[in-house]
Parts: sequence; structure tokens; C-alpha cells
Amino acid sequence: MDYDVVARFGGGDNAGHSIVVGDVELALRIVPSGALNPQAELFVGGGTVVNPATLLAEIEKLTALGIDVSRVKVSDRAHVVLPRHVEADRAGEEARGAGAIGTTGRGIGPAYVDKVARAGLLFGTYAREGGDETARRLASHVVDGVAYIHEQLDAGKRVLIEGAQGSLLDVGYGTYPYVTSSHTIAGGACIGLGIGPTAIGRVTGVVKAYCTRVGSGPFPSELRDERGERLRRQGGEFGTVTGRPRRCGWFDAVAGRYAVAINGLTGAVITKLDVLTGFETLGMVTAYRRNGKPIAFSAAGTDDDVDLVVEELPGWSEPLHDCRNIEDLPVAARQYVARVEELLGVPIELVSVGRERSQLISLPR
Repeated sequence: MDYDVVARFGGGDNAGHSIVVGDVELALRIVPSGALNPQAELFVGGGTVVNPATLLAEIEKLTALGIDVSRVKVSDRAHVVLPRHVEADRAGEEARGAGAIGTTGRGIGPAYVDKVARAGLLFGTYAREGGDETARRLASHVVDGVAYIHEQLDAGKRVLIEGAQGSLLDVGYGTYPYVTSSHTIAGGACIGLGIGPTAIGRVTGVVKAYCTRVGSGPFPSELRDERGERLRRQGGEFGTVTGRPRRCGWFDAVAGRYAVAINGLTGAVITKLDVLTGFETLGMVTAYRRNGKPIAFSAAGTDDDVDLVVEELPGWSEPLHDCRNIEDLPVAARQYVARVEELLGVPIELVSVGRERSQLISLPR
């Protein structure tokens, strides 16, 4: 990896990421995804809300793997997820009944509510005054977040910024109210780390070769038949945190173009292309219509009451796991990647054909 620092800017332990390097598989919820790169500093920024018990458990897990955990830094401006936040989250979701949003019940929303209400607990304060064993063990990882990130930038260090959750879960620009409680889009990185927009060079979006959603909310391209179940099965589509089955559907280029716009993407990465192997034909949503007229994603609202224009593309049967160059892919797979690039309007930089880190195809430019 070509980065000196991997910095997480928002969210909490309500979403996770799995890292597979060789025979090592690691699932993390708070610590950034560069944990298996021994050269990278791992920074949890001030825009996050952190459950101390979860963070300590991850640090202990990394220690057991022989990983230098002194590289893990937490901004003093991050907020603490307290037990009362978890209780309030679960009680609130239960009270919504049929209108439940589909939260993970990890206390993220209430923690952000307290932050905005100026009733939250800063991680720096917790580490100094918490008094319990967890606070004492985490104290050495807490840093002045603003000073830390600017020291890295001023020293010419390369910083990879990562978020949590997809763009359509953004509290301001997602499918409200079926969203998370923080800004997940690229602009949230500036607020979440305390940097200005001029500090950001490239903005790369990560999209699956098909669409998924966990929890409630609109999902126009969802497949509620055997094809959706097949995508779920082949893609292992179960939540990293909750284990809940994800809803699955065809790639939605309308939602994709919306994400390109609100993030200002300069490029994109397609993941899980290998999951599509074996389908005779593949669908791709290219437009939304209502009453016969085309509508934009933002006008679709929070229901699925839209007509879809679905383009059919040929599938492929050849396994992709050993492909390492774009030329190694079957013709139909290359056509699929090219069509996604055309519809999104930004260059595809990488394509993944498996879970292991080496199963990445870099597209020449």
C-alpha cells in the first residue's frame, strides 16, 4: 500500500470491513482497514463515535496477531458511545414498530444526538477522567486529532481517508429517514478530520458490481426472487456487524451517478465482479421513470414507486479468481466493466475478483 496513514472520518461500530491477506482474515469495526500494513498509521478521527469496549477488543485482537498497536491513534475530539446510547437506540427502534429504520442497535444515533445537543462525552475527556480500566488502557492511543493529522500532511505523508457506510446512508443526502446519523459522503471527511477541501487530492468511490442494502429503506433494483438469493449466497452478503442478510439487486447506475455527483468522484473501484459469474444474463438499471417521464434519483423519493429501465447484458461462466489483468477477463466481463464506467462517467481504476488483497485488477490509463 502506498499510504503512510489510513484515517477514518466518521461513523462508529455499526459497520465493519473484512480484510483478507493470504490466510489472515480480519473483521474490524473501528480501526481503519490498513491494520495489516505494518507501515501505516491508523487514525480514528474526530467525526467518529467510538464505543471504548469495541475499540479495546479490536486492539487486543490485533495484539494477538502480533500487530504493533501503537500505530492506532484516536482523536481527542471523537465522541464516546455510552451504554445509555445503546439502550436508547434499541428502545427507539422497537418503538418504531413497522416503521423501523433498521439500525444495528449499537447506540450510534443517540451518540450523535448528544454530540449535536452539546451533551456528549469527548474521547479526550473520557481518557483523562473516565477512571475505569478501559479508559486507562486506551489513554495512550488518544492524540490531539487536529494537530496529528496536520503534522502528517505538513510532513508530506500520504493519507488515505476512509468512511463507513455507503453514500445513500448519508444523513443529509441519503434516502432519509432510512440513513445513518453521520455524513458518509466525501465532504464529511473534511469535517470528520479537521482538514480543508484543498487538502484532498483524489476522491475514489467504491461500488459493488451489483447493489445491496441492509435494513429498511428504498431499493428499486432489489431482486426478490431466486436471482437475489443467488447474489446473496455467492457474494456472502451478510452484515459484518449484525450478520443480517443483505438485500440484493442489479447494479443501479441512476443511484451510482447520484453518488458520483454528491461525492465529486475522480474515479471508481468495482468490487465483487466474481460474484456475477454464472448468470446467463445480467441486468443493469440505466434510468428511472414515473408516469412515463424520466426522473433523477433525488426525485425518486423514499419509496420504490418508480419504473425501471433495465438493460440486459450477457453473462459469463468462466471463474475470475485468477485474473490479474483486464485482458484475462472474459469478453462479457470486460463489457460489463466498460458499461459501468460509461454510465458512471468516471474512470474505473481497479476491479476486484475475490476477497484476497492480491485479487485486484488495475486498469491502465
